[in-house]
Amino acid sequence: MNLNVGTSRGRTYLTIVRGYRDKDTGKSRKKLVKSLGYLDDLKKEFEDPIAHFRAVAKKMTEEENERRKVTISFDMDETLPTNTDNRKNIGYTAILKIYHELEIHRFLNNNSRHKNFDFNANSIMSLLIISRILSPGSKDGAFKERQRYFERFDFEGHDIYRALSYFDSISEELQEHINERVTTCYGRNTKVVYYDVTNFYFEIKKEDELRKYGYSKEKRKKPIVQMGLAMDADGIPLHYELFRGNLPDKSTFRSVIGEVRRKYNTGRIVVVGDMGIITGDNIYYLIGDEKREKPLNGYVMSFSVRGGTKKFKEYVLDRTGYRGSDGKPVNEISEYMIKSRIESREINVTMSDGKTEKKSVCEKQVIFWSKKYADKAKAERAKVIKKATELANNPGKYEVSTSYGAAKYVMDIDIDEDTGEVLENEKILILDEGRIVEEEKYDGYYALVTSEYWLSDDEIIETYRGLWEIEETFRITKSDLKARPVHLSREERIDAHFLTCFIALVIIRLLRKRTGKLFSATKIVDCLNRLSCSNEHDNIYLLDYRSEVSDVIGQSLGIDFNRKRMRLGEIKSMIAEAKKSMR
Repeated sequence: MNLNVGTSRGRTYLTIVRGYRDKDTGKSRKKLVKSLGYLDDLKKEFEDPIAHFRAVAKKMTEEENERRKVTISFDMDETLPTNTDNRKNIGYTAILKIYHELEIHRFLNNNSRHKNFDFNANSIMSLLIISRILSPGSKDGAFKERQRYFERFDFEGHDIYRALSYFDSISEELQEHINERVTTCYGRNTKVVYYDVTNFYFEIKKEDELRKYGYSKEKRKKPIVQMGLAMDADGIPLHYELFRGNLPDKSTFRSVIGEVRRKYNTGRIVVVGDMGIITGDNIYYLIGDEKREKPLNGYVMSFSVRGGTKKFKEYVLDRTGYRGSDGKPVNEISEYMIKSRIESREINVTMSDGKTEKKSVCEKQVIFWSKKYADKAKAERAKVIKKATELANNPGKYEVSTSYGAAKYVMDIDIDEDTGEVLENEKILILDEGRIVEEEKYDGYYALVTSEYWLSDDEIIETYRGLWEIEETFRITKSDLKARPVHLSREERIDAHFLTCFIALVIIRLLRKRTGKLFSATKIVDCLNRLSCSNEHDNIYLLDYRSEVSDVIGQSLGIDFNRKRMRLGEIKSMIAEAKKSMR
């Protein structure tokens, strides 16, 4: 520490400062330690204030250096007491930083102030979020692991389940609050909204009002719930809703997108989705009256080539108009080709009276072919055909779930509607060679349709490519966050479970954004888990992990994860600083 002699309002002013190097710029900086006062005032008390306070600064430096030096004596024969577990995580500080930037603590504290319960809603929510990210499992498991952190989680295990019902009652309001904070702290880009649907299974045998048997993405014969999720252009979750398990993907679209449009002040949006939601009703809902000069809202969606009209398939297979990645007409050895056209297409729209009418939409159709995609499709089909051959030879070994994908290539196959078993009959089962040949024609072709016909082909493809963000989000939800299977039965608690998953996803995505998307969500979570410490002696903790990932996380959030040893007070100060950080 040094004495700094400066000027303030034309008078000499003394301060004690500490020098440090700025992590971002590498330049030397000064941090104020203590303000001393004006020199002329100090002369009334000290004969030579500058000499006196230089000595004071020197002594403060010596005392700080002495404080940093600790002599520890170890008994090498000392044993650990039974059930000792001194290891604690400090990586969760990064999670708390984002949690408090989103002011979830403030929302919960304000909202629950006059509620008729005695548990700390914020304390429970923060544990559930931290646990969902770092050690996902059951609610009981989260409570048992609470000692892993430096927080005081002052509630009982049964309070968690009571809190879930409360969290369900504020789910929509909390989603809106989080959106406002994301917009304020990071900015929201909702000109493009990505939408997709997935489902989660439950380890139960009987259906109820929410959990229904439906088309499981994982081919499991379990009751499921559907989740519709909307994300902004940066891949940050925006809004979710839960639906009955037997509800088709296409039927969830208008509910979620409608809420986004009503509650999140998006203005005109372009919705990006896959072919599961591209129905006439959904398109008409977005674009509005077909007589408009410009669609009310827009869409970019994948379109089934094999499910298209005969005229559309002919256009796809006709090599006329295709160009390569260099923009030139393709030749026979090209590994990639693309073409597009603006075309009017008829869609069926259900009107308010329940009747169906044909409407015409003007859209741009972008078709591209990739040898890489074609080879992949061929390899995947080869596996299915092999299974189909085995199915034809030994039908009794299969049922609906185990024959999925292969049965369509077997002619005259019979399946018991009650048991799902493949029945053996007198017919000779053979492969449907005609179907195989027909499907092979379209290997490698991909089609996109959009209302934004003024965009270039590359812009349309790039916009659609962002849909992988939402697909990765679902993967994270199911694998890293282990959102399924869900071991809850009451509907409000199920919704609260997915609310915590939603918040955890928002925080992970924001961590990725803060770190420049240099690392995957999996790497970030792994790093935060490994940022731990053990009690070495009295109140001194030994840290034993540092990596490129932890350096970037620490630098981006202003948290020092590089120390080898820290006192308990320093750790608590670091966590407290993260909690009060505001953007």
